[in-house]
Amino acid sequence: MTEFLAEISVRRPWVTVIVWVVIVVVGLGLVQSLLPSATTTDFRLAGRYESERAAALLEERLRGPERLAEIVIVQSPTLTVQDEAFRAKVEAVHQSIVSLGPDTIFGGINGEPFFHYYQVAEAGPLIPDEVREQVLPLMVSADGRTALIHYTLSGDSQEATANVEAVFHLVEEANEADDFLVLIGGDASVAYENNEMAQHDLEKGERFGVPVALLVLLVLFGAVVATLLPLGLAIVSIVIAMAAVAIVGQYNQLVFFVTMMVVMIGLAVGIDYSLLIVSRFKEELERGLPVREAVTKTGGTAGRTVFFSGATVVLALIGLLIVPASFYQSLALGAILVVIASLAATLTLLPAVLAILGPKVDFLTVPFISRFSLKTPEASVDGFWESITRAVTRFPAISILAVGVPMIVITLFYFDLGFLGIDGIKTGLNDVNTFPDSAETKEAFLLLEEEFSVGEVSPAGVLNPAEIVIDGDVNDLAVQQAIGKLQQSIVASPDFSVPPVLQVNDAGDLALLTLPFPGESTSRAATADIATLREELIPEAFDGVPAEVYVGGLTAESADFYGIVDRYTPIVFAFVLGLSFVILMMVFRSIVIPLKAIIMNLLSVGTTYGLLVLVFQKGIGASLFGFDQAEVIDAWLPLFLFTILFGLSMDYHVFLLSRIRERYDETEDNTEAVAYGLRSTAGIITGAALIMVVVFGAFASGETIVNQLMGFGLAIAVLLDATLVRSILVPASMEVLGRGNWYLPSWLNWVPDLRVEAPEEH
Repeated sequence: MTEFLAEISVRRPWVTVIVWVVIVVVGLGLVQSLLPSATTTDFRLAGRYESERAAALLEERLRGPERLAEIVIVQSPTLTVQDEAFRAKVEAVHQSIVSLGPDTIFGGINGEPFFHYYQVAEAGPLIPDEVREQVLPLMVSADGRTALIHYTLSGDSQEATANVEAVFHLVEEANEADDFLVLIGGDASVAYENNEMAQHDLEKGERFGVPVALLVLLVLFGAVVATLLPLGLAIVSIVIAMAAVAIVGQYNQLVFFVTMMVVMIGLAVGIDYSLLIVSRFKEELERGLPVREAVTKTGGTAGRTVFFSGATVVLALIGLLIVPASFYQSLALGAILVVIASLAATLTLLPAVLAILGPKVDFLTVPFISRFSLKTPEASVDGFWESITRAVTRFPAISILAVGVPMIVITLFYFDLGFLGIDGIKTGLNDVNTFPDSAETKEAFLLLEEEFSVGEVSPAGVLNPAEIVIDGDVNDLAVQQAIGKLQQSIVASPDFSVPPVLQVNDAGDLALLTLPFPGESTSRAATADIATLREELIPEAFDGVPAEVYVGGLTAESADFYGIVDRYTPIVFAFVLGLSFVILMMVFRSIVIPLKAIIMNLLSVGTTYGLLVLVFQKGIGASLFGFDQAEVIDAWLPLFLFTILFGLSMDYHVFLLSRIRERYDETEDNTEAVAYGLRSTAGIITGAALIMVVVFGAFASGETIVNQLMGFGLAIAVLLDATLVRSILVPASMEVLGRGNWYLPSWLNWVPDLRVEAPEEH
């Protein structure tokens, strides 16, 4: 099929190029007009989960669409709320926010007309005394020098995140004026600032990653034209994938991280796949083939390798689509779309461009650098990689132990092995506390925790309370008694320090208990409290009562998300491993090759997990890389890394082993086939991996802990896989097993033969 695509493309190469130009222009238009509305800051779970059901009931029968609450902090180093100047500052900031109008500001506390300390303190009979006594300590600090302004943003979460930008700028203008500190905090402002930092990290990654990738390509090819081709193909792939994201997002909004995923994976695989094609094309030209024949031969060999590599990546990523969480599905879909776009461009557009260029692919050769460019396998005999192969295959057992044992030891740090003094990975969700110190929302939340904690509850807990939704006839005596019993149990529990507030809808068929939550809302301790509510307090209170009870809110959503990750991780692992085994078995007509590939890929992933724990949790080497130390690794990361890395590592595995198989089919000499495969691919694999490491590493240099974790994890895994695994473990294990590498039981002879590259004709 890939050879056929290449033939079609080279028949009328200019027509192919023009068609792609039109597609790119249309894609740019779609991105410009549709992409902003295609993404969201909402992380949604499937509706069958308890927190989502609670949110749906509240929206349908109590409060309508949930609106995001925000807090503005006003602090003076010398004045207190009793001073007129302090009051004037609070009211001035309040008035500037209200002046933004109802399209931006919905109201004060829970949409009510009360925004700040002075309004609540002077509201008279409008606020019951017992409510005032509970609320006022959460609106002014104990020393009276810090006061809060509460408000609710208009619109849904996506609109609120857009609306908060105006408030953010007003707060920045008011900050430090008249010797006052003015800060903003809340879900919308955190999302807005996180978006800004993510965009900054994306631009920084592009500024650093692209030039270095170009330099690597220039060293590999030694010519400017050949260097620019892979980058051009990557850009085309990114544009097409972004357009697809923009279209999909009109029907089902995707998490905003999808754009960064498209750019990061697009640069990595777009350059990677093009590099394989261009290098093979140059190799065929050097062997004396005419241009058109060289293109079609490349399409039938390297093109098939690229196709199967890309297909493996896509199939691995489909595993993430199984997980019922929008974050996973968005990242997976973005990566899948850009890999498909890269395959389409590499297998059709690139052959057409190569047919047009012909030998001019080496145009603008850089004299000194070209001496180090990639050579054909025949020209690489007795080269560096040949020496490595000879050393590895001469002492295969020692080579396996020298590399495998340290990787296994590092992997152990991922697991909880108390008897070895290893406490393993700690997963959770990194929140505003891991933002850079320069982040205004981080400063705001730290100040809230410092100045406003009442018992264990702070205004941050008021912003993200637990919401206990009772679906039943609230006028029923049994339901009323159950609600009262639950309230008493919560007050008596050592896990909660503030009584819940009851609210009933007009129809009397839905009640809401709002419970300010202790501690960080996404912490494991907080989600354990949710479990206490769901598994102990609520069942005890509502046993035999005609009502359904659901616990919602941010902490409940976090608890449900952790449950999803724990539940679906083994399912995704089994899906990806099983599918990879079947594909590799058909491609290489062996059951040994797939087993080894899975073991080695798991070793790469495990070593990456261990290094994440050592660097980010333990802080070993974190300062060297400029990383922030984190108390937890984001719970979504291990599963995400597994699928991405398994797909990408299969790319190199298929490429290397297809060359080995190609030679083995010709010579039936396993040792010579391994040497040939390594010397003919090692330079390309190392160069391609270096480009990926540069791209991923550029994103790891960002400000946000999420980008640091993801970028470092991807970069280090690719580096390990392309060097230690492919250059040492693969040839050493191939040498140990000899002809056994190609063992396929006779009862599996019916399996289709999908080998990637046909034997060479001489």
